[in-house]
Amino acid sequence: MRTVLGLFLCCAAGAQSQDAHARLTAWMDRLAQQELDRRAAQIAAVRTVEEAERRKQLVRDKILELLGGLPDYNGPLNARITGKIERPRYVIEKVIFESLPKFYVTANLYRPAAPGKYPGILLPLGHWDQGKPAVQQIAANLAMKGFVVLAYDPIGQGERLVAYDRRLGRSLAGGATEQHFMAGAQSLLAGESFARYRIFDGKRALDYLVSRPEVDPERIGCTGCSGGGTLTTYISALDPRVKVAAPACYMTSFRVLFSGPVGDSEQSLPNFLSSGLDQTDYVELFAPKPWLIASTIEDFFPLEGARQIYEEARRWYRIYGAEERIGWVVGPGPHGTPLPVREAIYEWMIRWLKNGEGDFHEEPVELLPDHALFVTKSGQVSEEGSREIHEIILERFRSRQSKAELNVKELLDFLRGLMSPTRESPLEVTSGPPVPSADYTTQTVAFETEPALEIHGTLLVPRTAGRKPAVLVVETGAGPSDLAKRLAARGAVVLALTPRGLPRPDDRGRFSGDWLMNTRAWLIGRNLAGMRAYDIRRGVDLLAARLDVDPTAIRGVARGEAGVWLLMTAAIDQRLTRIWLDRTPYSLRAALENPIHRNLHAAVIPGFCLRWDLADLVKAIEPRQVLWTDPTDWMGRVVFAGDRFRYRGFEEPDEPLLAALLQ
Repeated sequence: MRTVLGLFLCCAAGAQSQDAHARLTAWMDRLAQQELDRRAAQIAAVRTVEEAERRKQLVRDKILELLGGLPDYNGPLNARITGKIERPRYVIEKVIFESLPKFYVTANLYRPAAPGKYPGILLPLGHWDQGKPAVQQIAANLAMKGFVVLAYDPIGQGERLVAYDRRLGRSLAGGATEQHFMAGAQSLLAGESFARYRIFDGKRALDYLVSRPEVDPERIGCTGCSGGGTLTTYISALDPRVKVAAPACYMTSFRVLFSGPVGDSEQSLPNFLSSGLDQTDYVELFAPKPWLIASTIEDFFPLEGARQIYEEARRWYRIYGAEERIGWVVGPGPHGTPLPVREAIYEWMIRWLKNGEGDFHEEPVELLPDHALFVTKSGQVSEEGSREIHEIILERFRSRQSKAELNVKELLDFLRGLMSPTRESPLEVTSGPPVPSADYTTQTVAFETEPALEIHGTLLVPRTAGRKPAVLVVETGAGPSDLAKRLAARGAVVLALTPRGLPRPDDRGRFSGDWLMNTRAWLIGRNLAGMRAYDIRRGVDLLAARLDVDPTAIRGVARGEAGVWLLMTAAIDQRLTRIWLDRTPYSLRAALENPIHRNLHAAVIPGFCLRWDLADLVKAIEPRQVLWTDPTDWMGRVVFAGDRFRYRGFEEPDEPLLAALLQ
């Protein structure tokens, strides 16, 4: 019987998790579609080249703003060739250069063996952990067809792993995408996008490519697949040196992408949709230069979204009288570049960069193992003295960090902006039947926190008369926690509230946590932490309206990163007279100091750290009490962070803290 009951509870919790996730996704998707509707009307109004050029300037400026600008560093590349591999018709050179000072990029340059002046191709990489060896087939074929090709390792891949541990021979953060999430959340805290560093690497790679004597700088193309398609899209749209573009397995409209496999940190710019943009804007920035969209039938990036981009881009290119310069190829199979797609890319580059002179058919290539293409002796730039991306982000953050004294009103205004709902509506609560126990009754509740978005909780009401203290327990798992039950047993009216999107479905990310929901939120100009703080405020509304609650004795409790949401709520809601945070990270800024963090995405507030930190929220709450026990770093490790925190001994129970909360 216990086994059956345990299985039932497990399945119920899983269903609740999926349901909460689906509800929030669908709700945000409706907001995304509204933004895209507004954009569609603006695009439809563009009918002349002059109107198109005006929009292009606005779009370019907006994208650069969303990125946080690009680095303005123009120092020397300090490029070195560390080795060569010679083949009968092409040569592979092993190249290392500096993107930023002491920030090294490793690359393989493929060039024809015969002397001459050739078009150049920049080849950004997708999310292959191996980095540049993954594109040997296409790079060698382009070289044999008369192109000079530069394939370079992205941050977190190949010879540029983040948090590399030589003992294990790999990154402590996991795979390439997880490494990108680490830098992505840190960049947001610092008020910028991780994409700015990825794009700048591409710009510096392009600087090196056009510096080569074999390369004609007026004939430059760019192509890449997946994450390389993303960077191809960005670099081509923003760097005028690129004359021909062919991104593969990336381009798809957010009309169909938003509720699906949204890309990672560099692929999803904050406020992108709320600024009136979609992926087609990159193609339109490039017009009327030749742009080929490459897709596959079974790609997880929806084919329908690629079709929508192509159809809109065709109309845009038609304004310029250049419809023949926009193309779309669809290959068989899953995500990747199958032979028909590769040959379409060869043909596109030959057509526009070599006057159509050459054979686009692919030839066999001897594929080398990863180590044979290493540029560095150790196989990792960090072992050669390179800085890591979190150090670059931290350096820029410190150069921009405000030194002004705390202005509480400005902080509270900022928080209210983060917590601002689409529309404030009266609280209408739906309750389930009460279930009695020895000390209290339990009752499920649901209410609209924002129009058309429902969240759930559980009320635990003591079986005693009169007004009682109340405690809102912020839950991140399913059902009321043991802590909520113990508070109710002590005589408090307890609302165990689960904010929107929680419980979170299990995923494979070791550290990234709530990245997907956070990414969707920032695309539409919302903030996940701010929205969940607003949900907590609505929970306070529920408690304050109850006749059995003493409105002068409403408390709040949260554990882990949920404590950040509760801090935000308490800062602007005077009804929370005391809060208790347990094992909550003591500082957002502290997350910038190390390459790895855990579930930072659940608490990221873009740009917040430039002016404030969590200690400022505590000051804004004063003289109300914040009881903060066992503060942690962003790996969940309890650390000493000052005397204002309380530290518990080994296996010290919660009971004294529950008493302090309710006194």
